[in-house]
Amino acid sequence: MSYSLQSRTTWNALDVLWEGQEQAVRDGLPHTQLAPAWQILMLGDGSPTRHLKLLTGEPTEVDVIDMSLVGSDRDQAPALIAMVPGPRLRRQVWLRTASGQRLAYAASWWEASDIDAYLQNRQAPIWDNLSQIHAELYRDVRGIQYGNSAVLEEAFGYAGPFWGRYYLFWHNGEPLTLIYEVFSPVLTRYLGAMALVEG
Repeated sequence: MSYSLQSRTTWNALDVLWEGQEQAVRDGLPHTQLAPAWQILMLGDGSPTRHLKLLTGEPTEVDVIDMSLVGSDRDQAPALIAMVPGPRLRRQVWLRTASGQRLAYAASWWEASDIDAYLQNRQAPIWDNLSQIHAELYRDVRGIQYGNSAVLEEAFGYAGPFWGRYYLFWHNGEPLTLIYEVFSPVLTRYLGAMALVEG
């Protein structure tokens, strides 16, 4: 499939109030800032679509909302985008339950020539696509953010701030894609409060 360079749609980066990078990811956060169950979701290296399915008891489905060629543009993405070879294509999706509850937003950046090989089913989660071709992967979480987004408030139906993260997928020793995810507060139904109260 070919993609033409178009006037780029924006993507939904958080207006960051707080950000932690590799040390925060490695060491974790105080539980009064981010509760243990949320840290497992945010800082762990497991598949978020698998975690969401286990939490909700429903399959995790994908609504693709954008696939845009961004070429060699940095696209206001985390600096790690420089590790993904260009020209690049940006994909944006909602992750939701089969019954329609939006659980997360994700943007990902791919080398444009790789996208057809690795995302053969555009409507399936990335992990499902990569599992189908038995790609050996390493999810390398590099940053966690807490911030606001008016677009995500409307989309999730919850007021911010929200927790998000970004990471690289490595394949055969090379960065395959950069992924940026923001999770809906609806997950407090399954994970409990985002932060624990002292005392």
